[in-house]
Amino acid sequence: MIKGIHHVSMKCSDPELFSEAVSFYKDILGMKLLRRWDAGVMLDTGGGLLEIFNNGEGSRETGAVRHFALAADNTDEIIDRVREAGYEVFIEPKDIVIASDPPLPARIAFFRGPLNEEVEIFQEY
Repeated sequence: MIKGIHHVSMKCSDPELFSEAVSFYKDILGMKLLRRWDAGVMLDTGGGLLEIFNNGEGSRETGAVRHFALAADNTDEIIDRVREAGYEVFIEPKDIVIASDPPLPARIAFFRGPLNEEVEIFQEY
């Protein structure tokens, strides 16, 4: 029945922040802009979509979704680009092993994006 995650959606009420967010995911992280409409955009993450609306209301605080994780080939390179662009990296790149059965080794890092969203970069080994 479920085939995967289709998209993650974020809302923004500030036109400048909306433009910054679209530019960040497109120009810094290299996502392809798939479609644009009056109220937003959809960007291709390579394994799903990121939707950003420009008609949101309210604050930029983290809500019920704690974070979303983007699969990556090189966590360190992406975090360098994020940091160079002036965004907060609040968990530096590190190797982990999720104590699951079977164990899942990965390299991860977390940053705060333009809309105050928490994003994990996840490089599975």
